[in-house]
Amino acid sequence: MSGTSADGTEGVLLLHGIARRAASLRPLERRLTRAGYVTLNLDYPARRLGLADIAEVIAPTVAAFGEDVTRLHIVTHSMGGLVARVLLARRRPDNLGRVVMLGPPNGGSEIADALHRFAAYRCFFGPAGAELGTERGAAQARLFGRVDYPLGIVAGSRSLYPLASLLLPGPNDGRVTVARTCLDGMTDHLVLPTAHPTMMWNRRLAAETLHFLREGRFGGR
Repeated sequence: MSGTSADGTEGVLLLHGIARRAASLRPLERRLTRAGYVTLNLDYPARRLGLADIAEVIAPTVAAFGEDVTRLHIVTHSMGGLVARVLLARRRPDNLGRVVMLGPPNGGSEIADALHRFAAYRCFFGPAGAELGTERGAAQARLFGRVDYPLGIVAGSRSLYPLASLLLPGPNDGRVTVARTCLDGMTDHLVLPTAHPTMMWNRRLAAETLHFLREGRFGGR
């Protein structure tokens, strides 16, 4: 975990994906810091717990960070977006600002559908991996809640995994289709030619993230 805070300053919580660590978001974190935001780039047990338990584990740290900033924004990559949705449904901060999700599997992923039958997948990705499929019931709908906050979503349309992309119907980033990144209630949606595992290092994506945090919309079309 890395983080700094200062009175009168806006903060950004960063949440990485399921097979990643906070270090994967470090370049984006540095860009946010240079723009004047304080950051909490949080490592969390992505492969050991389910989404609800992850949200509970990180909630006290997020709350403490939020108390030291005027507005608390959230930027996520991949499954971090689902963690953020659960966190906001259960423990939404009063000073919540804007939320940006990069390549989020909001509608699940056909890749997870195909791989979950294999023991190696279940062992490596753990309880949260079982929640990344496309079959979503009423219990998960309640877990995620509804989007009633400013939300910008960036989807990728370039894949580094041609074989995996055969399982994905329509434009995709190699892990999630563009269509399944979308959510009812989102404020803005942008598609960029970038791949799922590397999108958070994309300079244009970083610029668009900053634009949404400042303006509540993406700048590029």
